[in-house]
Amino acid sequence: MIINVTTETFRSTVIDSDKPVLVDFWAEWCGPCKKLGPILEQVAEEMGEAVTIAKVNVDNERTLGAMYQIMSIPAVMIFKNGQKVDEFVGVRSKQDIISRLQLVA
Repeated sequence: MIINVTTETFRSTVIDSDKPVLVDFWAEWCGPCKKLGPILEQVAEEMGEAVTIAKVNVDNERTLGAMYQIMSIPAVMIFKNGQKVDEFVGVRSKQDIISRLQLVA
């Protein structure tokens, strides 16, 4: 399952989570973001309850985009215990994303 996160829910969903959280910073008009979406859905299915997959629409949540200095999208950050432990920009394969999550799980 993929959760849409807002400025109001970011702390409870991402920072305070007891499991790794992948956060996808995206926008509706972004072509590569649309390609990454289905890949993240597959990752969410495969990883199940082991991780949380969250999406932040940077057009709607400009504060979060600024806070994490998002310059290019899709920007993906992986958090564990409230700390950013990995990040990448652009579309990656399902296996690459799963490997990154397994490293921190």
